[in-house]
Amino acid sequence: MCQKCMVTSDHCNSNYPASIVQDKHKDPTKREFIKRTSAVLMSWGLLATGLVNASESKTVNEKKRIIPKPENVLTPDQALERLMQGNGRYVSGNSKPLDFHDVKTSLVKGQNPYATILGCSDSRVSPEHCFDEALGDLFVARGAGNYLTNDNLATIEYSVAVLNTPLIMVLGHESCGAVKAAIDAVDRHRDFPGHIQLLASAIAPAVRTVSEIAKVSDTTEDRLIHVTKQNVIMTVERLREKTPILDYYHDRKKLKIVGGIYHLDTGRVELIA
Repeated sequence: MCQKCMVTSDHCNSNYPASIVQDKHKDPTKREFIKRTSAVLMSWGLLATGLVNASESKTVNEKKRIIPKPENVLTPDQALERLMQGNGRYVSGNSKPLDFHDVKTSLVKGQNPYATILGCSDSRVSPEHCFDEALGDLFVARGAGNYLTNDNLATIEYSVAVLNTPLIMVLGHESCGAVKAAIDAVDRHRDFPGHIQLLASAIAPAVRTVSEIAKVSDTTEDRLIHVTKQNVIMTVERLREKTPILDYYHDRKKLKIVGGIYHLDTGRVELIA
């Protein structure tokens, strides 16, 4: 298992050129890095027409890149500030009215979201709503339990390397069913049907960590939120351990990775990592 790519070593060696890993310490130019990244994504079958256009705009005659939403070109700190300001509007009931016709023309040209959200699939937590954003602003990967998989890691890398997103937020929430399943699996050795067991197994390390800290197997609502937060924190830490792609941007202060918890009763997002 390759600790950087989180895939099997055979897959890593065949599809993740060693030159990227070896050269990351040699401070390659951004243009060189984008060219290498494009080759990697092409080998994964992810290089669509939009990506070709994006990479060519950076590598062929330094053509000027089309920016669909110039207001989304932000530093990592500015992106986080904007995200939390949007949540403040949502909580206070002052969300901005959305009109597809206001953005449809610009978004036909492409996308440049200012934040990537790794969130839960729970129907009560919609990132676009809780951060009061419009189409083209957020790049969202969702799955029950908001834990890191190879698939959503690829999605996150795409958002950073190709779309130049400066912010990643891992977003958990109160009363998460996937976290409850993980607690049942650890405490009661419960087995779940089909692929649901994968959720419990993936989040189980967060359950065990909380148990070790508390030195007691507590099944109260307090423990549920503690495990939920720990799951977010551990996912943020895994992203901060980074892959070569995230490493390049994070080390150059072009990427911030944070974690938050959505409170169902208020709608407020609390930063926890």
